[in-house]
Amino acid sequence: MAPTNQRPEDSTRDKIDQMLTAAGWEVQDNKSHNLWAAKGVAIKEYQTSKGPADYLLFIDATPVGIVEAKREEEGQRMVMVEEQVKKYATASLRHLGDVAIPFVYITNSNKTWFTDFRDPRYRSKETFSFHRPEVLQDQLRKDKSLLGRLQELPALPQEGLRKAQYEAITNLEASFRNNRPRALIQMATGAGKTYTAATFSYRLLEYAKAKRILFLVDTKNLGEQAEQEFMNYRYGNRKFTEDYNVQRLSSSYIAPDSHVCISTIQRLYSILKGEELDESAEMQNPNESTWLQDKQKKSKPQDVAYNPAVPIGTFDFIIIDECHRSIYNLWQQVLDYFDAYLVGLTATPDKRTFGFFKENVVSEYTYEQSVADGVNVPYDVYRIDTRISSQGDRIQAGWQVLRRDKRSRRERWQTEDQDTDYSKKELDKKVVNPSQIRNVIKAFRTALERELFPGRIDRDGRYQVPKTLIFAKTDSHADDIIRIVREEFDEGDEFCKKVTYRIDEDPASLINRFRNDYDPRIAVTVDMIATGTDVRPLEVLLFMRDVKSKNYYEQMKGRGTRIVQQDKLREVSSAAHAKTHFVIVDAVGVEERLKTDSRPLERKRGVPLSDLLGAVGMGVAEEDLYLSLAGRLSRLDKQLDPEQRGRIEAASGGKNLNQISAALLHAWDPDAIAERAEHLRREEQYPSDEAATEAAQKALIREAAATFTGDFNDTVDNIRRQLEQLIDTHNIDEVTYSGWAGEAAGQASQLVEELSDYLQQHKEEITALRIFYDEPYRRRELTFAMLKEVLSKLKADKPRLAPLAVWEAWAALDKANPARPKSELTALIALIRRAAGIDSQIGTHEKTVEQNFKKWIFAANAGQPDRYTPGQMDWLRMLRDHIAASYHIEADDLDYTPFDAQGGRGKMFQLFGKEMDSIINELNEVLVA
Repeated sequence: MAPTNQRPEDSTRDKIDQMLTAAGWEVQDNKSHNLWAAKGVAIKEYQTSKGPADYLLFIDATPVGIVEAKREEEGQRMVMVEEQVKKYATASLRHLGDVAIPFVYITNSNKTWFTDFRDPRYRSKETFSFHRPEVLQDQLRKDKSLLGRLQELPALPQEGLRKAQYEAITNLEASFRNNRPRALIQMATGAGKTYTAATFSYRLLEYAKAKRILFLVDTKNLGEQAEQEFMNYRYGNRKFTEDYNVQRLSSSYIAPDSHVCISTIQRLYSILKGEELDESAEMQNPNESTWLQDKQKKSKPQDVAYNPAVPIGTFDFIIIDECHRSIYNLWQQVLDYFDAYLVGLTATPDKRTFGFFKENVVSEYTYEQSVADGVNVPYDVYRIDTRISSQGDRIQAGWQVLRRDKRSRRERWQTEDQDTDYSKKELDKKVVNPSQIRNVIKAFRTALERELFPGRIDRDGRYQVPKTLIFAKTDSHADDIIRIVREEFDEGDEFCKKVTYRIDEDPASLINRFRNDYDPRIAVTVDMIATGTDVRPLEVLLFMRDVKSKNYYEQMKGRGTRIVQQDKLREVSSAAHAKTHFVIVDAVGVEERLKTDSRPLERKRGVPLSDLLGAVGMGVAEEDLYLSLAGRLSRLDKQLDPEQRGRIEAASGGKNLNQISAALLHAWDPDAIAERAEHLRREEQYPSDEAATEAAQKALIREAAATFTGDFNDTVDNIRRQLEQLIDTHNIDEVTYSGWAGEAAGQASQLVEELSDYLQQHKEEITALRIFYDEPYRRRELTFAMLKEVLSKLKADKPRLAPLAVWEAWAALDKANPARPKSELTALIALIRRAAGIDSQIGTHEKTVEQNFKKWIFAANAGQPDRYTPGQMDWLRMLRDHIAASYHIEADDLDYTPFDAQGGRGKMFQLFGKEMDSIINELNEVLVA
């Protein structure tokens, strides 16, 4: 215990002595020192020509470093101390004369900063503690510091790398050269992040002479996959493991000759803490780990302290896979502990991720770009709704029901003594309704054969189910799904398997069978293969659980994006021709609730490809048109043989379908437009940034559309028809709307009738309904608040009449295929118009608004061609979209989304002046007529 009269600086020195000792330095007094007592010796108060240095560090009797000790309050002003310490490093040393000191530490015992003066443009950095003498000695044996060696990395050969991988590595190495301690690689799932990491790891070891690299994951499954990737990797003619040792940590032992260590963040945390690790902790990522939750219940997890067995210089680089998930809070300590460059890999960064990596994003490669490049496949979304899925239900008093223990699965009968209402959120947790699961699975089977993948008939004449992954809520929910899947598909045990952490079979072996063998056709999981697991033949994802995290959902979707060679696909799915896309079957409304970054490219479902080709060729420039066509061409490319690709390239002037798809996407990509605008501004003057941006987009649209000549369009359409003839020979007349056949059709009619009755009953008391039904001349007076009142009352009185669910029912009964409403309010407007007889089919309101808008613009331009500028047209389209969604717009609405992002009310007045109010009134009147 320190004396009570000890000065603050003395207490700080005692702590620094302990830190140096823990790091392998023998601390000695300057009057009785022995430089040969240990490899590393720290002498206190060593005299220099600029005064005494607090500590002078010796390795094998050679001076190599200085430690400047500061009181805690002084330590907060490290920048002011740096110049003082530099004087000591360049001063003459007593008995030794002028000696160049390469290493300097400044510390107040709580925070420590380190500078290597050998670095080009050296810069101090915070470290967890002091480096061991052996680490500094190893650095001194090399001619240059690590940063110096990074300056001399040779140019990266592009051969064997995709464009996105080449750009990521090139930009990352530039970031290293600029001494940026953290860098983020954002790369779409399936685009080869681990291969990219193996490539730059090999270069860092080979050319920068890095000592050791850590590849950090958050589940054992990801670690095994990473190990396999490194084992198979070749750089030129050299196999990675021929030159460098790869070790996946399964204990606390880090081999001294390992060059790449692969570890879960959980294991590394336990190693630093000196604790044994329960292997179950590596099965789930830490945010969902029951092991961690149990530890936190027992006691608060302790902070990481310095561990002499694992010095801070153990790794030169740390690569964090799926870095958006598990590097915050408790787990960030693991990363802060090591003195290493940090490289994050993820497809779905969030704000925390950008912040952690100091917004140093060296690569941005989106899902849409990966589809255009042929790296990934596009996806479609298919909805299945049931009444109980949407509304829940009631268990009535007096019913005999089964009660099942969640853990033991033991069941008992019980007579309910009171009514029990359960919501959709309580399904499969509080209440299990086998009928709800069964109806989803029955609808799914029908949809597969009729709409999703028709014609998949195997050699025995049976329908061949595409490889499908079902996401369940819980382990018991997975068991219920598997039982019902086997029954409804008339299959045995091997057809459908559970892949979770709680199965008797080896999960890795089962995943391998799912990937490479015919059976299982369907796998059910909770979290185990939700992220990171590579199953390329996968063509369907069925969501029977909701997902709140956008990032997690994007990762789950990534299981289906990966391309697969035709022969590899046919090895497990012989009836498949090629993997052109995958399908998300949404049975819980997850797509409706989540606003995801990636999106289906298909915006013109039902429009023939020939019409899309012709529209672009005729100069129609609409975002939905271009995105849909890009998705269709990307899908078509997966089915082509070399002869067909040659015909297309001949007709297009040498471009393949992936290049053409990319050009279509770039025409509406804000980043591509901004890049072109910057290029144009350098070449010529523009009156404003808006003018340059407009010119840039027009140029990109012109370039993308130039390919779509009559000859090219005919070639593509002829090839498409040749390919589709093979598929169209099966079930041509059987395509129906899934979920509305037989029993479900009755439910649809019941929902529609019930809503119509409700609206009729309340039309006198609710102003908006009265206007819709009886006072059409007042429709221009409808406001957002009026419509919101209808929605609020409907949800309070009749929660089962959810507008989106009723909209789906009415669309099916109308045999219509309109675009799905963007919100509950938009759906309600469509329903009211249909019930009041204003529209003859559901979903025509938005089309009506669009047609009326075109007529209005045409009339406005009749006497004055090009009356409105491009900037004004953008605003008019925003007004149109708002009216289509909310039926009415007021000047106050301009202060909110999406108008506020474009300058709000002030910007519109700047564009239209005194005409602003009259235009708003006029659009309210004519668009909803």
